Amino acid sequence: MSDEFDAVVEEMRARASPTDDERAQLQRVADAVMADAEAAIADLPVAAEVVQVGSTARGTWTAGDRDVDVFVCFPPSLDREALEEYGLTVGHEVLPDGREEYAEHPYVVGEREGYAVDLVPCYAVEDATEIQSAVDRTPFHTRYLQERLDDDGAGEVRVAKQFLKGIGVYGSDLRTRGFSGYLTELLVLEYGGFRAFVEAVADWYPPVRLDPEDHGSETFDDPLVVIDPTDPERNVAAVLSATNVARLQHYARDLLAEPRASLFTEDDPEPFAAPDIEAAVSQRETTPMALRFVAPDVVDDQLWPQLRKSLDGLCSELDRLGFEVLRSAAFVEDGSGDDGGRAVDSARATAGGDSGSPAQRDAVLLLEFAVAERPAVERHEGPPVHVREHASGFFEKYDDDPEVAGPFIDGDRYVVERPRAITTATGFLLSDAVFDVGLGPRIESALEDGYEVLVGTEITALADGFGVDLADYFEPKP
Repeated sequence: MSDEFDAVVEEMRARASPTDDERAQLQRVADAVMADAEAAIADLPVAAEVVQVGSTARGTWTAGDRDVDVFVCFPPSLDREALEEYGLTVGHEVLPDGREEYAEHPYVVGEREGYAVDLVPCYAVEDATEIQSAVDRTPFHTRYLQERLDDDGAGEVRVAKQFLKGIGVYGSDLRTRGFSGYLTELLVLEYGGFRAFVEAVADWYPPVRLDPEDHGSETFDDPLVVIDPTDPERNVAAVLSATNVARLQHYARDLLAEPRASLFTEDDPEPFAAPDIEAAVSQRETTPMALRFVAPDVVDDQLWPQLRKSLDGLCSELDRLGFEVLRSAAFVEDGSGDDGGRAVDSARATAGGDSGSPAQRDAVLLLEFAVAERPAVERHEGPPVHVREHASGFFEKYDDDPEVAGPFIDGDRYVVERPRAITTATGFLLSDAVFDVGLGPRIESALEDGYEVLVGTEITALADGFGVDLADYFEPKP
């Protein structure tokens, strides 16, 4: 088995390693971007340093990646407003067709000869513990790993990244909540190679805490804690979900038990068409319901936490009301235009108000109910009879109410059976009660503009735009 494992790893190392031509071409573009940035800085009333950061600077990027990250490091004495102004000036000078995006502060992204370029301003602080902006740590990360990863180590990292991509847990964006490149590099460095990393992961018992520099003093409530070697107060794995830790463990054991190249290859399922969705719904004999609406115009790292918060709020309230939610999920169109970019329009049965813009993406909150309808009455228990004051108050409140059965005594308590305010999950989702469950603020605004509720086999309408998501949902993998 060891020989088989080693053979697969060597195959993946060759697949994941950029060719000499790829390396040379990427570095030529990176050098040109940095030269243009330095020229733009010369026209500013402040000095700054241009550095290449990220996996391309560390030699840990995988074949086919076409990302170039360049930071412009300004003096720490510069105020934030000036940093943003000068950073955008340099960014637009270097990438005249670029666009502004926003993390902790704005920066410019664009394209140069087919490469995606991020040009980001930061502060040139002397120590990562003195950061004024979260991105200030990045140059420290690059220097730390450049000093410790040789060519063999970089190759081991590329294999690890390819594996994490293949099993769907690579990426620290707030949709994926997976392993960042920096975290992957630290883990491979900590364990001494890809195989040792996989073997260790297979035996992890979360919470797992690693501290490469043995300098952490903070405690973290996360399934995996990796103390940043450049900042003792930061957990590099803070964004990582417990689901993705468990998923990595599953596939680490799978790889060790049966080494094979297919685990290193991303494999989206065939999208479900309408008949596939209808068959799945009929077979399960549950009641799926989907709220479809125009996604708010925010970046995904702001959108996905709000979608999850909204889904959690809906599930909690519906469960409290007695509607048993079997499973739930959130989907967002990818925005590529392949799926038509549908918007809520006047032809839909909407709740709320206005329709959206055809240029925007749709989002879906899917809830699948094991119990979607409740009786017309509900049991409501009062206090024990012997708690005289409260029991008397309960009895008097309902004694003359013609709509309730009771009060009567069951055991030691007064009980009434009263009309249930909402008897179907559909009724709840179409009512204003939706807006009382602690939705994400931007999701709440989007729903106020109008949304559609699809019930049962009506969710076949989601095949155009969400076919892959629904294939994943109805045929889930570990």
